[in-house]
Amino acid sequence: MELESLGAYLRTRRARITPADAGLRAYGNTRRVPGLRREELSQLAGMSAGYYTRLEQGQAGTASQQVLEALARVLQLDAVETAHLHNLARQPATSRLVRPRHEEPHPRVLTLLASLGETTPAVVLGRRGDVLAWNRAGHALVAEHVDFDAPHDVARQPSVPRMFFLDPLTRDLHRNWNELARIHVAYLRLTAGRYPTDARLAELIGELAMRSADFATLWATGDVADCTVGTMRLRHPTVGRVNVDYQVWLQPDSPDHRLEVYTPNDTPSADALRLLSDQSQVAHRADRETEAAPLGPGPAGTRRDLAGRRHRPGR
Repeated sequence: MELESLGAYLRTRRARITPADAGLRAYGNTRRVPGLRREELSQLAGMSAGYYTRLEQGQAGTASQQVLEALARVLQLDAVETAHLHNLARQPATSRLVRPRHEEPHPRVLTLLASLGETTPAVVLGRRGDVLAWNRAGHALVAEHVDFDAPHDVARQPSVPRMFFLDPLTRDLHRNWNELARIHVAYLRLTAGRYPTDARLAELIGELAMRSADFATLWATGDVADCTVGTMRLRHPTVGRVNVDYQVWLQPDSPDHRLEVYTPNDTPSADALRLLSDQSQVAHRADRETEAAPLGPGPAGTRRDLAGRRHRPGR
């Protein structure tokens, strides 16, 4: 799937600005476009209609800083949307997709993750939303149905966008799924503007657009947003309703990676997180004791777990 072009982004932003929004007087009620016409936008931005049309069609070459700032002003773009506009304008007319290496979290990020202990849920995310690492509390909070060790296996590495749009359990977990889904897609679009040649990112967006009607609908809006703080309202299968605030910590020497930390925003949620953390640690200790348990009575090559069940190696 080809990632977004400057012209496509300008069209979606132009469609959302009405003449009234732009301070124009509308004559009559018959308009064939939902937002500003090209002629109206070009006039307000101080450029010729022909030049703006060529911009939308990808035939005008590189747009100047002044042109982009004028368009951002008329289209009423915020700081993140304006940055995305500049990212798209810097893209070459033809760009070859490149398959980057799999991401590895920086050791300093892992040290910071470890310093949070096992009571503060946290997850390390890569450029495309792959889970690069998590602590046990973070795993138990957002994906307890996924193997804890999955982030260490490239073939099984959890993808937050895929889980969010393709995994029914993840969807059921979030009571404010619709709100978070919009944020996920808007952030993915921002990332696509920063890395237009990332083949893995293009494949991810194409897969989600093909397999999820919700993703395709949200992607078509053209919305862009950063994802730094917000609230997750969960319907957790183990501890019930939990409301947490998330905040993202960026690392200067690995800006593609985000450490996402979750904190409760009310007393019942704090109690639920403590219970969830305690349960996850108990389960972890039980797993370790089971793995270290000596062979018990029974056929050769079997052992008993803490519940007395027999397990053969490899099962």
